[in-house]
Amino acid sequence: MGQPLNSPQLQRIAITPAQQHDRHIDLNSQQIHYLSRVLRLKPGDRFIALNGQGQWWLAELADDTSATVLESIPIHTELSRSVILLVAMPKGNGMDDIVRQVTELGVATIVPLLSDRTLLHPSPHKLERWRRIAQEATEQSERQLIPTVTEPRSLGQAIETWNSETAHCYLCLARGSHPHLLGCLQTAQPQTPIVLATGPEGGWTPTEVDQAIAASYQPVSLGKRVLRTLTAPAMALALIAARLESDG
Repeated sequence: MGQPLNSPQLQRIAITPAQQHDRHIDLNSQQIHYLSRVLRLKPGDRFIALNGQGQWWLAELADDTSATVLESIPIHTELSRSVILLVAMPKGNGMDDIVRQVTELGVATIVPLLSDRTLLHPSPHKLERWRRIAQEATEQSERQLIPTVTEPRSLGQAIETWNSETAHCYLCLARGSHPHLLGCLQTAQPQTPIVLATGPEGGWTPTEVDQAIAASYQPVSLGKRVLRTLTAPAMALALIAARLESDG
């Protein structure tokens, strides 16, 4: 008898639509190395293939370069609503941790922000690294969808795309008398996407706060303590995930 479909011993591998031809999967060089050299799988051994767009399959290694789809896996691990994170980029490699953590927690889209106080101006190499981390975190956390990591943009540019016309929008602030995010989520309309903006080291500037509020972003608190730039996104996503998943 084979391993159960949800067995933790079955490795998850993300594939692109171009790699799949009906029941045949062409493996790329990195996947071949990982499956055969790192995991030491042999023809006939099984793994789970996911396309990052909501579908999983039980697959069997056919030879050194390809695999065969055996059956579809009817498992749903995604949040009931799309969550878009507008995140002011921290300095150094802190964005790596943010991308990994919020992917595990269910984010759908990650928008790196160049805020007024942002010190990091990432290269295309950084962006590709974040997308690779999102894919790896998707595989590790057994998600069905790989989050989109967009090109960096300013808060103003992000607000033009993600605003109250199509989503519930929240601006996280560290200080001030603002309603808690969790309470706001309890009154949000079902099925509507959630947009969340977390600030840089030193916080949002008054101009950025005014800009967001003018676009109907609700200022919210994440609690009584001042959180680090690296902590706030994970805290916010954890609150959203807990709220959505407690609804069943």
